[in-house]
Amino acid sequence: MSEENKQQVIALGRLGWSLRRIQRATGVRRETAASYLKAAGIAFRPPGKWGRAPAKPAKEVITDPEAAKAAEPIRSDPPSAKPANEVITDFGAELANPTSPPPTAPPGRSPSASACESYRETIELGLSRGRNAMAIWQDLVDTCGFQASYQSVQRFVHKLHPSPSPEARVVIETAAGEECQVDYGDGPMVRNPATGKYRRTRLFVMTLGYSRKSVRLLVFHSSSQIWAELHEKAFRRLTGVTRVVVLDNLREGVLAPDVYDPTLNPL
Repeated sequence: MSEENKQQVIALGRLGWSLRRIQRATGVRRETAASYLKAAGIAFRPPGKWGRAPAKPAKEVITDPEAAKAAEPIRSDPPSAKPANEVITDFGAELANPTSPPPTAPPGRSPSASACESYRETIELGLSRGRNAMAIWQDLVDTCGFQASYQSVQRFVHKLHPSPSPEARVVIETAAGEECQVDYGDGPMVRNPATGKYRRTRLFVMTLGYSRKSVRLLVFHSSSQIWAELHEKAFRRLTGVTRVVVLDNLREGVLAPDVYDPTLNPL
């Protein structure tokens, strides 16, 4: 059981959800959810008690025959069938009485408005900090007493930041051994073994056009000579060279970028 599912069960238990409803929403078994709620000190209805009718009171027994005749009511018509008892449960809106009117929206909010509209600033702040819909929903439940479901927050987050449509990309196909592509730029922060301090590195990447196999090398210092030596190291690791090397427009390799006639570094 992940920590995220555990926190979700605890949050639903604080909202007063029954164990059966928590199991239906999260997929966590009722016994497991009960142990989490018990450990968190949250009261819940114990399992195995759903839908049980209260015990019927004992019938009054009259031992005196004369008193029994006096107590017996006089009927002129045949007794009618007993009406069915109405059973009311609190399992959720899906088990409500079908004849009852639909629930009305809470006052102060349009029926078509989202329950998250009042918390727009809090949700946008969470999104700016890189938090996902589940984390934002848990924050709203814990700190703001939010009572709507996680799906409500998920829909609202998707409305604020819809998923971008995938962009079309060009696929370059080359023959085996024909071409490789070289890129050179800033790399990650790495601890320098000589000084023990973290420093920004330079990342050299050579990728074969046919197999897409890559060689990645990190260096602390950069120059035209080091850049040329990185090519030699990459070729040795690939145990061969390609006919064409496609360079990025970096100053170590290209002095004057041009689509048709670039000026390359003589080195």
